[in-house]
Amino acid sequence: MEKSSFLGHLQELRSRILKSLIVILVCFLGLIYFSNDIYLLLSEPLLSFLPSNSSMIATEVASPFLTPLKLTFYVSLLVSMPFLLNQIWRFIAPGMYENEKTLSFLIMLSSLVLFYLGVLFTYFLVLPLVFGFFTGAAPEGVLIMTDISRYLDFVLSMMFAFSFAFEIPIFIFLLIWSGISSSESLRSKRPYVIIGCFTVGMLITPPDIISQSLLAIPAWILFELGIVMAKILVEKKDQKS
Repeated sequence: MEKSSFLGHLQELRSRILKSLIVILVCFLGLIYFSNDIYLLLSEPLLSFLPSNSSMIATEVASPFLTPLKLTFYVSLLVSMPFLLNQIWRFIAPGMYENEKTLSFLIMLSSLVLFYLGVLFTYFLVLPLVFGFFTGAAPEGVLIMTDISRYLDFVLSMMFAFSFAFEIPIFIFLLIWSGISSSESLRSKRPYVIIGCFTVGMLITPPDIISQSLLAIPAWILFELGIVMAKILVEKKDQKS
């Protein structure tokens, strides 16, 4: 009986993974025609600061073809993410109590929204400020010509860094909700958290104070927001029980 149940779970997992892969593939095939336009849109934060006699370049033979395709694949993952998370939730939800189902669904939904906010924050605020600083700091006579592949890697690393930083409230909430820590204990560690935010910002962003601060300060604010929201929700939970 246990063996058949285990096999049933494996079959369901296989089915959900297959559905997720199909959705990613469909999104990729639907966007592949617009891959060059998508890359042009992503490069806009840099292109808007380049002088009229400068442009982006491709230093490898296959880069003009492969780099937009690589970006399109990541965009397909981003577009498919709601469906992927829904498949994960549907797989784990049957083994949960009703209140756990509600909580897990809200956590997944909040994580998704915060991740998208991190991507938008990076594109509309961080990248223009960073590229404005870099292009403005170029020495006299230096012509800025960025490789399209290196640019994509740089932008993706920045977006992932900021998107995961935006997940801090979820992490704080889980720590407090599960009883691993408390809001008072986390508040007492505030000085270490601030130092940690700036240290991480220094390690994973370009070596300038603007991009480091743009990661560290929102991370600190999100840390404080996570504590406040977790405290409110935990107090409501205690009142009900």
